[in-house]
Amino acid sequence: MTNRQQLVDLNGQVAVVTGAARGIGRAISLRLARMGAVVLLIARDENRLTQVKAEIEQQGGTAFLLACDLTDANAVAELGDRVRNEHRRCDILVNNAGMNVARKPLLELPVEEWDKLMHTNLRGPYLMIRCLAPLMISAHSGHIINISSLAGKNVLPGGAAYSASKWGLNGLTYSVAEELRQFNVRVSVIAPGSVNTGFGDEKSGKDPARMIQPEDVAQVVALLVTQPSTSFVSEILLRPTIKP
Repeated sequence: MTNRQQLVDLNGQVAVVTGAARGIGRAISLRLARMGAVVLLIARDENRLTQVKAEIEQQGGTAFLLACDLTDANAVAELGDRVRNEHRRCDILVNNAGMNVARKPLLELPVEEWDKLMHTNLRGPYLMIRCLAPLMISAHSGHIINISSLAGKNVLPGGAAYSASKWGLNGLTYSVAEELRQFNVRVSVIAPGSVNTGFGDEKSGKDPARMIQPEDVAQVVALLVTQPSTSFVSEILLRPTIKP
């Protein structure tokens, strides 16, 4: 039996993945497409999204490209209209898009950097949930997965803004989960440690081979979306087996 034959649970479902152009988002998109979902790829970098779309299609999957700036409320609203009009459903929403800034004491962090980080890491997921959760409520089915970080569970000196954004995302997740469970919509959060995404790893001093790989996070997403409908996992903390 082939890998695709084993993973037929998502056939006919529509999955929206933000930050799909690279790293964790790319890995999640590829995995969900292999499982049979139609994947809507969301990011600002249209060139990279085109590459991911081509990868999915080369593997026999189906993907659509929807370039969008998730910090722009009007752009997200238009994206929601497109999903409703062109696909008429949203079974899975993965809020993966995120950013970080260089570590520095909070008192040295410019207001502009704080705002940009919060708009991306916290406001973006709020806007995406706001525009797509109604489709799930109408269908009385759906799963929202927010990609957080262990920084949202631990103090992070020099990274207070990033940590605060992820603590906020965790709080958003748990609260929305309570609001939507009456509609049979599940909401989960994955909080990985350091992931080998190729950005800043050479400066961190960590061994990339020992870090969490993007495919590890994609595997967790696959587990969550195939969880029996009678239950859902609220939170997963994902750590590397050996400290990098």
